[in-house]
Amino acid sequence: MIIPPTVRLVRVEENNKWGTFGNWIIGSYVFGVTLEPADLENRVGMSSIPAQQYFCERYSSKEHPDTFQVMDVPGRTKVLIHSGNFIEHTEGCILLAEKWGKLKIDGIEKRGALNSGNTFKKFMQVMKNINMFSLTIVECY
Repeated sequence: MIIPPTVRLVRVEENNKWGTFGNWIIGSYVFGVTLEPADLENRVGMSSIPAQQYFCERYSSKEHPDTFQVMDVPGRTKVLIHSGNFIEHTEGCILLAEKWGKLKIDGIEKRGALNSGNTFKKFMQVMKNINMFSLTIVECY
């Protein structure tokens, strides 16, 4: 039997313009960083989810063929963990990345998450034999 790791999302900064930034910790190892929307009172597709404990289960769709879904978010469905660079990519989900930084898009500098695609692939490799895990979200700001 494979024991799923303990996963924590420790939110460290909230900024309504750029999003909510956190650390993704697997066991005692800081695996990467996260980007979510700001707290907009749990509005569907627009807000970070309430800080509490959840279970995450494997999920697959055409757009996200292999990922995890955060289960039992009050009033919400399909809150996923996936890759993306900016708050516009979250739609209320959790983006995983290597680090935070700035990118220029059409001449405009935006703050976001960097090396997200590779970091998400590494996460899925770490979780390759795991179908469910516990996620604890805490706020430290």
